[in-house]
Amino acid sequence: MKLLAKIAALAGSAALAPMAMADTADGEALKSMSWDEVVEMARGGEVNWFLWGGSDNINRYVTEFIGGILKDEYDITLNRVGLTDTVEAVNIVLGELESGVTDEGSVDMIWINGENFRTMKQGNMAYCGYMDVLPNNALVNWDNPAIANDFGVPVDGCEVPWSKAQFAFAYDTARTPNPPKSIGELIAWVKENPGAFTYPAPPDFNGSVFVRHVFYHAAGGVDRLLVPFDQALYDEVAAKTWQILNDMESDLWREGATYPTSINALAELFANSEVDLYFNYEPAGFGLNVENGIFPPTTSSYGLTDGTIGNTNYTIIPINSPHKAAALVLQNVLLSGEAQYHKARPDVWGTKPAIEVDRTSAEIQEKFGSIERHPSVVAPAELAKAALPELHSAWITAVEEGWIANVGQ
Repeated sequence: MKLLAKIAALAGSAALAPMAMADTADGEALKSMSWDEVVEMARGGEVNWFLWGGSDNINRYVTEFIGGILKDEYDITLNRVGLTDTVEAVNIVLGELESGVTDEGSVDMIWINGENFRTMKQGNMAYCGYMDVLPNNALVNWDNPAIANDFGVPVDGCEVPWSKAQFAFAYDTARTPNPPKSIGELIAWVKENPGAFTYPAPPDFNGSVFVRHVFYHAAGGVDRLLVPFDQALYDEVAAKTWQILNDMESDLWREGATYPTSINALAELFANSEVDLYFNYEPAGFGLNVENGIFPPTTSSYGLTDGTIGNTNYTIIPINSPHKAAALVLQNVLLSGEAQYHKARPDVWGTKPAIEVDRTSAEIQEKFGSIERHPSVVAPAELAKAALPELHSAWITAVEEGWIANVGQ
């Protein structure tokens, strides 16, 4: 795997330079410490958290709310490092390890899932086996396969769940009274409404998941794809998928001559009435955009009758993080009932919790029960009725690379 020039430049910048060592114990020693000892080890230190930086509300939640808790309660400074793509952070870790930087890396934690997790796990780049040290690990249901497996790859104590998400569509009821309710209907709707639809180019996260919905449709459903990667099966389904997407291209926004480069670019097109459909892995964002005056108040959202994909996202600590104790404290804070509740609030983020709410205190359960869903946001229970699983991450890589080679180019 090659380091991108941009990533190499980032890795060499002062902003990402390793900080003075605050944690003096190695990873194996931390696993045998009490939680109080871990906290004291971390106190007064810093932690570099690398995560996708394309959402202002998520950035505020991380920097202000989580960063505030770390500073006020533990005297730990949280440095949020925004990314365009998670692979940037993975490549920084890879490059450092290949250069012999085994214990003083630049990255202390990454927001991650899918093929990026598979890369780190297979490459022995992840710090693993410490879950029992975290007090709030008791709130996680590791018996749930959707938690214990990340895109088909067993977590095996190498990452901590942070949130759950499920894909949904949005439209403006004032101008699109009858939006397509399945992928089959969408394919026909695009032909009937030229210029009214587009999607971000993979490997954008949301653009990639849209393509996977078409892939599922081309396969006749997801069930036959829930196996380890099969080249012959992939070739069969991929050929149908590229045919569908290439046939669709001339009826896309700007006749498919270009694709939005990010989900934020698609949101702008929807806000400006350049396209009639929007989608996102975080449906709560529809309501936030209405409240912020970006989307019209007539915005509504929905799932598909043939289902939409859902998954869990996680945080991971690289094996060469120099501030593992501070990263453990950060992960424990993120798992807390209060932090999970705060990010579930529609005015903050609105994302689904990764913990079992009924394992939290009565006070936290009451707070969760008081959350009111924004009227523009589809009910999570309604979405969950037709939730589709993610494929094994090896399929994801093949689909993204196949789209670039056969549709994007």
